[in-house]
Amino acid sequence: MTQAQQRGLDEVFPRMGLTLAQGPIDPVEIFGRRAPLVVEIGFGMGGSLLEQALAHPQTDFIGIEVHPPGVGKLLDEADKAGVENLRIYREDAMQVLDEALPAGMVDTLQLFFPDPWPKKKHHKRRIVQPAFLARVHRVLRPEGRLHMATDWANYAEHMVAVMHETPGFENTAEQGDFVPRPAFRPLTKFETRGERLGHGVWDLIYRRV
Repeated sequence: MTQAQQRGLDEVFPRMGLTLAQGPIDPVEIFGRRAPLVVEIGFGMGGSLLEQALAHPQTDFIGIEVHPPGVGKLLDEADKAGVENLRIYREDAMQVLDEALPAGMVDTLQLFFPDPWPKKKHHKRRIVQPAFLARVHRVLRPEGRLHMATDWANYAEHMVAVMHETPGFENTAEQGDFVPRPAFRPLTKFETRGERLGHGVWDLIYRRV
């Protein structure tokens, strides 16, 4: 934990942080306006989420992450950049979906590069499972989007297979199962390095129906 990351947790979280103890939230009350809401699960060190919040001031963002250095770093940098359209949960994502987000509240839910759990015996630990998708379906508004991205081909195939078996979602891809990387998903340093090495990245966007 760096000094800046600790500052984010100690000084910025009381203002920009959200907790399960607050119960179900009202975005209008939290952000002081009615605007499209994007929720991102597992934002890591937060660079991509901060870039989105800065590029889209007309949209409100809620990030969910349990890793303290990532939470602290994002809060510190968001505060120094004067960001006002971002709030952070340092909580388990499943609990946030169950206890904090009212039904039909979210316009887009983002899940970028989740842990792929590459070993077959660990596949059951992958977050993209029917129980998770049922939670996502509940919090998305009608026609809301679930946007996932992974750099593991096997996980991309797993995502498609599970989504195919999950009612209430429609793939937005015009051809095949995947979509080109949308301009609104920032290109990460990790992804740029992977592209140079010939690694693939797969984006999937599903619509709640």
